[in-house]
Amino acid sequence: MGRQFDHMADVEAFVTIVDKGTISAAAVALGTTPSVLSRAVARLEARLGVQLMRRTTRRLSVTEAGTLYLEQARSAFGLIADAERAIQGQGGELSGSIRISAPTTYGHYRLPPLLRPFMDQHPKVMIDLSISNRNVDLVEEGYDMAIRLGELADSGLAAKRLGDADVCLVASPDYLRRAGTPLGLDDLAAHACLPFTLPSTGRLSPWLLRVDGKDVDWMAPARMRVADDVLGVVTMAQQGMGICQTYRFVADERLRGGQLVEVLPAFSGRSRPFSLIYPPHRRMSAACRALIDSLRP
Repeated sequence: MGRQFDHMADVEAFVTIVDKGTISAAAVALGTTPSVLSRAVARLEARLGVQLMRRTTRRLSVTEAGTLYLEQARSAFGLIADAERAIQGQGGELSGSIRISAPTTYGHYRLPPLLRPFMDQHPKVMIDLSISNRNVDLVEEGYDMAIRLGELADSGLAAKRLGDADVCLVASPDYLRRAGTPLGLDDLAAHACLPFTLPSTGRLSPWLLRVDGKDVDWMAPARMRVADDVLGVVTMAQQGMGICQTYRFVADERLRGGQLVEVLPAFSGRSRPFSLIYPPHRRMSAACRALIDSLRP
C-alpha cells in the first residue's frame, strides 16, 4: 500500500505560489526553482483531475476549483501547525521559534532587558526579531506578536499593555547657545523643529504637550521632516539641528551626559502607551505564551 499523503510537498508548493503571487517568489521562499514548483503543481492537478491555476507569461490566477482546494489546504496546514504548537514545551523544556515585530524606540531601549532573562532561561527558543517602524500584518506576514505604540484601534487582536512612556522636548547645548532657549509656545514656533513623519499616514506626528494643565497636541512647524526611523530626530537634535520630542527613556542617558538639554520642562507630563498584540484566534506555542507572561508589567 502506497503512502496516502506523499503529495504534501506539491500541496505546499501550490499554497505558497498563491500566497506569494508568482512562481518565482514562491521558489525563493521555498529555496527551490520555478521549474520544480511548476512540475509540482502539474502533478497535483493530475492527481486531482482538475485545473487549479491558469498560468500565462504575465499572469497567474486561481480557478474556482483551485480556490476551494486552497481553502481546505490552508485549513489542513493550520491544523498541523496547531498540533505542533500544542506539544511544544510538553517535555518540560521550551523550544521552537517566536517571531516578533517591535518599533525602533522600544526595540533598541526597552525590549533587550526584557528579552535577555527569557532567553537565558529558555536557551532552545529562537527569537526572530524585526525592529522597524512599519506596522506589520501579524496574520498575513506570519508574526506571532508585535509591540505597538499609541492607543490601539479595534482590530480584533488581543492586547497586553506594557506601560506608558513619558515624552520630553530636547535640544543640544550648542543649538540653544546659537538659537536661544524658548520660553513658551510662541518662542518654540520660531525654532528649528524636528517632527517625525508617521509611516502609517505620511503625516507629521504632533508633539504631546501639557500647557497650563491642559493636554495640547501641537503641530510643530517643520524645519526638517524625518521619516522611517523615529530615532533620527534624536540624532539630528544631538547634532545641533534643532528641537525634537522623544521618549524620556531614549533621552535620559544623553541628558545625564550633557549631549542633550531638556527644553520647556514645564510643558512635559504627557506619555504614550506601548502594547503587546497577538492574534487571539491562533493557538500559541508554549514558548509564545511564556514570553507573553514574561513581558507583562
